[in-house]
Amino acid sequence: MKKRVLAMLIVMTMGIMLTGCDKEEAETTNANVSTGESGTAPGEAKKDGKDIKIAAVFKTLNSEYWGNVKDGAQAAADELGIECTILGANDETQITEQVTIFEEQLSLGIDALVAAPIEESAVIGALESYVDSVPIIFVDSDAALDGKKAFVGTGNTAAAKLGGGYIADLLDEGSKVVLIGGQQGESTSSERIQGFEEAMEKAGIEILETQYGKNVADSAMAVMEDLLTKYPGEIDAVLSINDDMALGCMEAVEASGEDILILGFDGNKAALEAIAAGGMTCTVAQQPFDMGYQAVMQAYEAALGNEIEAIQEVDVVLINKDNVAEHMK
Repeated sequence: MKKRVLAMLIVMTMGIMLTGCDKEEAETTNANVSTGESGTAPGEAKKDGKDIKIAAVFKTLNSEYWGNVKDGAQAAADELGIECTILGANDETQITEQVTIFEEQLSLGIDALVAAPIEESAVIGALESYVDSVPIIFVDSDAALDGKKAFVGTGNTAAAKLGGGYIADLLDEGSKVVLIGGQQGESTSSERIQGFEEAMEKAGIEILETQYGKNVADSAMAVMEDLLTKYPGEIDAVLSINDDMALGCMEAVEASGEDILILGFDGNKAALEAIAAGGMTCTVAQQPFDMGYQAVMQAYEAALGNEIEAIQEVDVVLINKDNVAEHMK
């Protein structure tokens, strides 16, 4: 009898010990599931850097400027050893096409997105439901998207004011100018137009009209032809928010035979050649390669969960006949 009781006590004791072990193991397992092996909260565990996938969606890839941005982005991806899909719309007027590209890339489960919005409100509508789960970095053109991680690009208003001020110094007070924007309502265009306006107001120069050339040479040339017809002999200068449109305006001006100063923006090779030949007056040169490179680097850091600076401005330089040779080397 005593032996039977003793055996029962041993079995009961072992059962209690095993139950305790199971409970401790379950608690440990649950802790690992909720925090990750490193003890971080869900969603905070850092990925293996080589597994990170980034998509970079630019306004287009079919221009010299955006080709340079693409080269910078690819250089950063190659340096990091990561996958970076680089895409763009067919041209800078294709808002719906760019939105579709955003949606397609986000559906693939990317770890970060670099975006250069063609039209701000359309891009916000496409991205706002993803901003809490995917780090979004804007490059070249900013957008007022709550929750975005950063903007990498030119301080557009200050840079345009620099170029506008140079043109103003070449004109007399009371001279008249026209301004050529890109897409109406797009942030980069609006900020550069603002910079031009501030420079002209400070110098006492009249702005006859602001028109929009859709960021491409052909449209800008047509706009300029209309302005020359509307204001024959009155226009002293045209200030454009990019070089492609400035070159289109230059063609219209040359065909008219009028003597008009022409300001571009970007520092494209064709613009530098036009400055050297005397057709264009100057351009505000951005650093598109650096912007593409920096944007992908920052997207990578954000994908790792690291904090990055919200505003990252890239310097510009004014190029005119005096320094164009050194920038063409």
